[in-house]
Amino acid sequence: MYSKLLEDFRSNYMMYVPLMIILSSCMGSIAAMFILGQERLFAQYVELTLCVSVCMIFNAAILAQMKTKIVFNLLILSLLSTTLLILINI
Repeated sequence: MYSKLLEDFRSNYMMYVPLMIILSSCMGSIAAMFILGQERLFAQYVELTLCVSVCMIFNAAILAQMKTKIVFNLLILSLLSTTLLILINI
């Protein structure tokens, strides 16, 4: 399953680039909104730092034109971490 998704990702990489940036940034901003809506101080800063860092690393990997496998893995990491942060803070 993973190799099939990766092969499709590689073949349509240039088409997926704008979609990936928009998806990761939107998920990150939704997670940041939920994190900032909480009343915890220290945990809020840690979660927000994690959210922003993961999304920025993913966007930097695209801009640096890293290998497609690295970008694909960072996309999965970004989406999973922001989804987890959203679920924690709902």
